[in-house]
Amino acid sequence: MNILIKVALLAGVILLSAQAQAAQQPKVTFINSEKAKAANYPFSQAVQVDHTLYLSGQIGTDPQTGKLVEGGIAKEAQQTMQNIRDLLAEHGHSMSDIVKCTVMLADIKEWPAFNEVNRGFFDKRYPARSAFAGSGLALGARVEVECIAIVGQAGE
Repeated sequence: MNILIKVALLAGVILLSAQAQAAQQPKVTFINSEKAKAANYPFSQAVQVDHTLYLSGQIGTDPQTGKLVEGGIAKEAQQTMQNIRDLLAEHGHSMSDIVKCTVMLADIKEWPAFNEVNRGFFDKRYPARSAFAGSGLALGARVEVECIAIVGQAGE
């Protein structure tokens, strides 16, 4: 076999191998709003790996002031879920993309009050969910929620 043909075949095999390896690597995107970047948080608001979006925990802070809303669990839960909705919308997604949430409550006895608010954010297609009581939530929050969403379509 001619040396040029061997070199061309070897180059083709190397190129195909590199393409196959690149196709197997997940696409990872770290997502932060300009406000989050300016605040220099030591975490990303969300991380997208291929079609899975992992949202960092959200608490009931007012987006204008950055302070925790007053009024107890119902007000905090409302603001927390609104913050999740807003973060998703900012990046072209919606609450219907969420498939799993983890809820952390300062007092597990407030679970029914959280559930009452949570129902209003989903259209009878509730994500899988788990909850636990946790002390020391950021800013003295009563609730923190982190979610996982499936976004985009295969082949996009």
